[in-house]
Amino acid sequence: MSVDVGSKAPDFTLTAQDRQPVTLSQRRGKPVVLAFFPAAFSSVCAREMCTFRDSLPRLGQATAEVYGISVDTFFTLKAFHDHEKLTFALLSDFNKQVIRDYGVFNEDMIGLKGIARRAVFVIDKDGVVRHREILDDARNEPDYNKIFTELAALA
Repeated sequence: MSVDVGSKAPDFTLTAQDRQPVTLSQRRGKPVVLAFFPAAFSSVCAREMCTFRDSLPRLGQATAEVYGISVDTFFTLKAFHDHEKLTFALLSDFNKQVIRDYGVFNEDMIGLKGIARRAVFVIDKDGVVRHREILDDARNEPDYNKIFTELAALA
C-alpha cells in the first residue's frame, strides 16, 4: 500500500515520547509534516530531526506541526528527544501499523527488520497529502527545500 499525493492521509493515533496519544485527524486546520525515520540515536536520523528542530521558526510561518515517527518505544524516543533537545513530538509506531499504512515499512535494513524507511509526508489542513518523499537509501536526508516550498504554498 502506498499513500500518494492528492490522497487522504491515513488517520492514526500513536503514543508520543511523553506518553500522550496523538491523533492525526485531530490536527486538522493546520499543515502537518510526518517525518518517518529508521532509528533513534543513529547519526542521520539525529541530523534530520535536528534540521527540523532548527527549521521550526521557518515551519511556524506555515503553522505546520512536525512529528517524527519511528518504531522505537516511547521510552527510547523520550531519551532521544531530550538528548537532541527536540521541540516537537516523536511518535512511537511500535506495532508497525502506521509505517505499513503509509507504505514506508522496511523489511530489512542492514539486518534491522521491520523498521521505517526514511520518508516525509506533508499533509494540508484538510488532511490531504501534498508532498511525499520516500528515500531508498536511509543514509540520505530528505529534500528540505521541497518540503519548505510545499509548506509555503499551503500558507
